[in-house]
Amino acid sequence: MLHSFRQTPPSTRRRLLEDLARTTMGVSLLPSLSSHAAGAAPAADAARHVIYLYMQGAMSHIDTFDPKPGRDAGGETRAIKTSIPGVSIGEHLPGLARRMQDLAIIRSMTTETGAHAQGAYLMRTSYRMLGSIRHPFLGSWLTHVKGRLNYDLPGSVVVGAPNRHPGAGYLEAGVAPAPVGDPKLGLQNTKPPKYLDEKNFEVRQKLISRFEGKFRARYGTTEVKNYLDYYREAVRLLQSPDLVAFDISQEPEKVRTAYGENRIGQGCLLARRLVEQKVRFIEVEFGGWDNHKDIYSSTGLPAKTADLDQALSTLLGDLQQRGLLDRTLVVLATEFGRTPAINQNAGRDHHPGAFSCLLAGAGIKGGQVIGETDADGKAVQDGHCYPADLNATIAAACGLPLQEEFRSPSGRPFHIANEGTPLSQVLS
Repeated sequence: MLHSFRQTPPSTRRRLLEDLARTTMGVSLLPSLSSHAAGAAPAADAARHVIYLYMQGAMSHIDTFDPKPGRDAGGETRAIKTSIPGVSIGEHLPGLARRMQDLAIIRSMTTETGAHAQGAYLMRTSYRMLGSIRHPFLGSWLTHVKGRLNYDLPGSVVVGAPNRHPGAGYLEAGVAPAPVGDPKLGLQNTKPPKYLDEKNFEVRQKLISRFEGKFRARYGTTEVKNYLDYYREAVRLLQSPDLVAFDISQEPEKVRTAYGENRIGQGCLLARRLVEQKVRFIEVEFGGWDNHKDIYSSTGLPAKTADLDQALSTLLGDLQQRGLLDRTLVVLATEFGRTPAINQNAGRDHHPGAFSCLLAGAGIKGGQVIGETDADGKAVQDGHCYPADLNATIAAACGLPLQEEFRSPSGRPFHIANEGTPLSQVLS
C-alpha cells in the first residue's frame, strides 16, 4: 500500500463509501516504486494540476476549432477571426477567439475507432479496450508518480459519469478518482444520519475492524484489500475541512453566473475550486455531442458550443487572475470527430479520421495551431496526432516519466502513454 492512513473520527454514510470503493473493485495493486513516494515535489517547470474537459459523444471539429468556410462541409457554421492573425475558429466560440494567444489547437487528431466507448477509453488511457485488463487514466498516473499535493483530498476527481470511466485501472486503490455526478451537488451523502452520533459510529467502526481482520485473514485477495483500503480513505476524506471545496454554492452568485448556469460551466467552476485546494487532476465530462440529427437546432451544437465557450474562456481568465494558470494545464478533448457531409437527418455521423483537441496553460506555448486537415476536414494532411501522442504531451507537461517501464501485477510491461510521442512544438 502506497499511502498510510491517519486515524480520524469517521462521520459519513455507507452509501457514499460504497460508491467510492466500487470504482476500485477488480483493480489489482501495482507495487510501489521507492522513487515515487507520495508527496514528491514536482519539477519546477512542470504543470502541477490538470483540468481535463472531456466532450463526450464526439464533438464536431468542423463546427468548432477547424471551420471550413465556403465549403459544403462547413455546414451552417461561419468562421470568425481570433486574436492571432490568420487563425479562425467557429463562430460560437467568441470568448476563446479572444484568448487564442493562450491556446494551442491541435487540428490533426486522428484515431482508429469510431465507437464511443472504445474511443473514449483509448483517449483516456492511450490503450485499446481489452477484456483482460483495465488501464489507468492520466489522473491516476499523475497521483501515483507525483503523489498528492493535499493529503486530505483525492489526487484526482471525475465530474460526470464515473461508471464508464477506466479510473485507476491496475494501479493501487489509493489513486482512484473520486466521483462527482453533478457539480452543483458536489460529493453527496457526506453528513451522518440523525440517529447515528459520533460515539455510536466509533463503536461500529471498532466492530467493523474486528470483523474485517477475520475476513481479510480468510479472504486476503487484492480486491478485498483495495476495497477496505479505499473505504478507510473515504472516511478520512469526509472528515477534512477542505471538503468544502466541493461546494460551489460557496461562490458568489456573480461568479457562478459568469461560468454559466449549466453542467460545463458549473463543472469548470468546481474544477477551479479543487485546483485551489491542490487537487492534481480534475476531469469534467460534458456530454451531448453525438449529433446524428438536427445538429443546428436551437438546442443542438450551437447552444452547447456557446456554453462551452463561456465556461472555458471564463475558466482561463479566472485561473490567470488568481495566479493559477501558469501551474495548471487545461485540456479539451473528445473521442473522435464528425463527418464533413451533412446526413439526411441534418446531422453529422461518426468520423475517426480527423478531429480537434486543445491545450492551454502550464507548460504550453499558446497562440498556435498544430497540424492541418484537407479542405473538407475529412483527413489529416499534416502533423498526425494520435490519442497516445496527446496523452504523452500532457504527461510531458506534468513531468511524468514517459520512458519508464511500469509492470502490472501480472508482470506485463506498460508505459504511461503507451508509445505516444509528445508534441514538442507545443511544450514550453
